[in-house]
Amino acid sequence: MPNYDLHCHSTASDGLLAPAELVRRAAGNGVDILALTDHDEISGLAEARAQAAVLNLRFVDGVEVSISWGGITIHVVGLNIDPDNQQLQRGLQSIRQGRAERAKLMAKDLERVGIPGSLEGAYAYVENPNLIGRTHFARFLAEKRYVSDVKSAFQHYLVSGKPGYVPHQWATLQDALGYIKAGGGIAVVAHPGRYKLTRAEMRNFLGEFKDGGGTGVEVVTSSHTPEQFLEYAILAKEFGFLASRGSDFHGPGESRVDLGKLPNLAADLKPVWHDW
Repeated sequence: MPNYDLHCHSTASDGLLAPAELVRRAAGNGVDILALTDHDEISGLAEARAQAAVLNLRFVDGVEVSISWGGITIHVVGLNIDPDNQQLQRGLQSIRQGRAERAKLMAKDLERVGIPGSLEGAYAYVENPNLIGRTHFARFLAEKRYVSDVKSAFQHYLVSGKPGYVPHQWATLQDALGYIKAGGGIAVVAHPGRYKLTRAEMRNFLGEFKDGGGTGVEVVTSSHTPEQFLEYAILAKEFGFLASRGSDFHGPGESRVDLGKLPNLAADLKPVWHDW
């Protein structure tokens, strides 16, 4: 089976590697088909696509769209999108608005608990100023040794109920599906096992996702346990979803799994690339 990795991030959002460097790493790891899926941003696609052509690696234009559903943030990956589509571009721009203001509020909350300079510190890690997010604050907190690593920064400061967390209203599920559809892409639920939803809530979400035109679900991804591989494989078959595979790679030394190093999808699943 070709090595598909359909979820990763570059410096265009919160990844550590520039788009071309990311593609070179993927090729070196034996990836055959790669999708770049930056958060609410498509500015890195042209560079990545050009490098993929040089390396004879098949490239898939993608994006990861942030939505608010049931009081939490959920991510929806769009694959095989047309980055020149105006409706998609306008939709992503609307989602990006407000990130800078949220960052100021996050910094103010961190200062309240004795952590000064976090806004400037977070921006030091930002390549795209429109895409400042929690990961950039996490890198600052780890650099200044307030925490041992990026993962710990999220656990202690940047999640609901902790200092530095500021809720944000992202796109609705319906809007996000509309943007991806307008861009000719297919919509896939990113890393469903990460969301703090009960089984009943997850089923409700998947039902709404399917009714709205959603197509697939990530079954094999770096944040899923082997038990979750099975759990979401069962749900994919039950709901009639295509199955996806993606590392959610952000950078060396920071991500759980490197590009292209995930287990394969189970043979009885219909993959998102079935008709490509």
